[in-house]
Amino acid sequence: MLMDSHMHTCFSSDSETPVEAMIEQAIRLGIPGICMTDHYDREYFNGEFQLDSGAYFHKMEEMKEKYRDQIDIRIGVELGLQEQLQDWLSSYVHAYPFDFVIGSMHVLHGKDPYYPELFKGSDARQILRDYFISTEQNIDSFHEFQSLGHLDYLARYFSKELGNYSYQDYADEIDAVLKKLITYQIALEVNTAGYKTMQRPNPDGDVLRRYRELGGEMLTIGADAHVPEYIGYRFEETVSLLRACGFRYYTVFRNKKPQMIEISAG
Repeated sequence: MLMDSHMHTCFSSDSETPVEAMIEQAIRLGIPGICMTDHYDREYFNGEFQLDSGAYFHKMEEMKEKYRDQIDIRIGVELGLQEQLQDWLSSYVHAYPFDFVIGSMHVLHGKDPYYPELFKGSDARQILRDYFISTEQNIDSFHEFQSLGHLDYLARYFSKELGNYSYQDYADEIDAVLKKLITYQIALEVNTAGYKTMQRPNPDGDVLRRYRELGGEMLTIGADAHVPEYIGYRFEETVSLLRACGFRYYTVFRNKKPQMIEISAG
């Protein structure tokens, strides 16, 4: 079973799940290790997703000790990327001893595509193109994180307008992002929450194959669960997809250092 390196608890604005409930479900599933990655989106447009980092670390350290003989627990955070925050982001990731930091694009033009009504009347395809361009710019301005979360997050919420968008339609923009990840030695996340709305992970197999062609090797895997029942979501078929795309290892992080783990053929 793969480690799950992306999940949320009641420390995130969009989850009410106690930390213990997430851990105990992972133990029941036989998952060897998890990384907690609660949200911190400073300057989020409606004021949500602010993390009490001191309380968060205190709780997670307590959980590591409580469950140390049952599961490997690592402490991470999912940071919202915005170019104007580069100095703050750099300061923050050095202020706490994280094992793992996900950098994610949740905001475009000051709006979150989770609320598609905010983009009403806009061209969905141009918005997605802008999203990829902005992602590359954000990586250039701040790259002190370990993995890029859900590369095509926006497509989850624009699926009706976009349909099953094609990598080829945005190849230049996506390639620019993938090349930046390789340049800065940042992993690409395979986020299985995409299966819930798009019947594929974020990003899809075409993007994963292209990442491998370009020389990308580091992949992190996370279900982006906000409730226990989605921990490890559809990991078995994800293993098959990754092997078909040419990957034999995935990556986890401890003390922000990568550890390569062989992907089981099972």
